[in-house]
Amino acid sequence: MAAMNPIKFLQEVRQEVGKVSWPTRQETLISTVMVLIMVALASIFFLATDQIISFIVQWLLALR
Repeated sequence: MAAMNPIKFLQEVRQEVGKVSWPTRQETLISTVMVLIMVALASIFFLATDQIISFIVQWLLALR
């Protein structure tokens, strides 16, 4: 196993970071808003599903 030179490693890291295509502020904002909307929709869906299943289970247990 070859020994790693920390200075060379940091130079290579800096070189690779320079190749990264970073998103613009607007792209980041739009992505964040989309994620928040999807989280809200998923929360509403799972709340409704939970309430329906809870109602069905309570109705079935009340039949006894």
